[in-house]
Amino acid sequence: MSLSFADTLIALEKGKITIQGEFLWGSNYTFLVQIEHEGQTLAGVYKPTRGERPLWDFPVATLAKREVAAFIVSEALGWELVPPTVYRKKAPIGAGSVQLFIEHDPEYHYFNFSDEDLQRLRPTALFDLLINNADRKGSHILIDPDRHIWLIDHGVCFHVEEKLRTVIWDFSGEPLPEDLCADLNRFIKLLEPEGDAPSRLATELRPYLNKEEIKMLSVRAKNLVALNRFPPPNPYRRPYPWPQI
Repeated sequence: MSLSFADTLIALEKGKITIQGEFLWGSNYTFLVQIEHEGQTLAGVYKPTRGERPLWDFPVATLAKREVAAFIVSEALGWELVPPTVYRKKAPIGAGSVQLFIEHDPEYHYFNFSDEDLQRLRPTALFDLLINNADRKGSHILIDPDRHIWLIDHGVCFHVEEKLRTVIWDFSGEPLPEDLCADLNRFIKLLEPEGDAPSRLATELRPYLNKEEIKMLSVRAKNLVALNRFPPPNPYRRPYPWPQI
């Protein structure tokens, strides 16, 4: 029996974590874990903060928290692109993010997607523009057995400076679909202060992003709505990640 969305989050937050193995192809320590809670067992992906390789342009020990921020933004938009993700202060190798593992075919990725699946990536492209994703590789887009698209690896997102590096430039110059633009407008309102206090969404993001990063998230959303189209790659900086898969 599969867990509901709410119960999945509770299991990720409170379940017993047992490390099953390590993913070896990434720059930072990443583990496959088993999570047990109230008789249910889930597979998860655990990224401990202490296993993060320091980066010159991102604050130290913040990558796992950015994974959670990406999930929160995805849910606020209503797009359900990022698997349920939480931040655990206590875990086998210390504090870090814990994300639901998505069953998928690792040999099926952006570079061999069918035309039909490529056409489904407009929300993905817009999401990366919004969160300023510095590392959207082709293998970071997963399609589960139910054909749902999931996005993973968001540790280097939300920088206040332009950092966008992605393999998805298929839609450059196209107008934004009306439904996605409407979602962005709703998202902008969710970030607006409530009187003298920050909004509930900004407050929810605050443990994972600093105030300037949250401010720039709103600025990027407003700029995308004003532009009302998918922008082309910036000709003055490298727009692709490396490696691309």
